Amino acid sequence: MIKRRRRIKHEKTFRARLIEEAIRFKEAAKEAAPGMARELLLRRARQAETAAHIDKWLNSPGLQPPKEVENSVAAEME
Repeated sequence: MIKRRRRIKHEKTFRARLIEEAIRFKEAAKEAAPGMARELLLRRARQAETAAHIDKWLNSPGLQPPKEVENSVAAEME
């Protein structure tokens, strides 16, 4: 039996969904009592913000490969 992969058509970009998730976690942390649960919510919010930042960087038009990789690929092609 072949399992079919479920396809989901997202209406928002990955970055927008991450930012919304970070906002939801921050709002939940404001309502939570000080303690471990609140800290975990704040950590998840920071992780979502960081992921959104990395996504923005990876999709930027000026993204350049590291020079070491570029040089080693050029050397291999010679």
